[in-house]
Amino acid sequence: MPIYEFYCKRCNTLYNFFSIKVNTSKIPLCPRCKNVRLARKMSVFAALTGAENEQDSRPFNGLGETRMTEKLAGIVADAEKIGGDDPRAAAQLMRKFTESTGMKMGDSFHEALRRIERGEEPEKVEEDMADALMREEPFADKKKTRKSSVAKMIIDETLYEL
Repeated sequence: MPIYEFYCKRCNTLYNFFSIKVNTSKIPLCPRCKNVRLARKMSVFAALTGAENEQDSRPFNGLGETRMTEKLAGIVADAEKIGGDDPRAAAQLMRKFTESTGMKMGDSFHEALRRIERGEEPEKVEEDMADALMREEPFADKKKTRKSSVAKMIIDETLYEL
């Protein structure tokens, strides 16, 4: 017996209907609103859960493994060229890495890079900015999130007969 999903726009609810036979043409009325024709929806048979929270906790959110490997290989090659004695080049390398991978760093991090690129001693920059850098989440995505004005769809767990 197939189960079909139908959506009511008025009450923002998804309903499940079972049918004794395959029935692709019948459209039921909303069980709650009583006089509203429902819209057939494609059933979701596989869903990822917790993805939003997992992505938020990963520093390289949204960056595929292949792309990350390529970027890291390029950065390592560049790092070997500059050695460890050039703070300006190291700061430029870090900036290149964050820009090429799409990694979002906080404002204090970018300010520290700017100062080192201008020639300030990294130890002095770290001393001056230690508190700000420690407070800042280094991998924070600074995009402002806007709460949606659209209410989350209600899923009615009852199985209705079509």
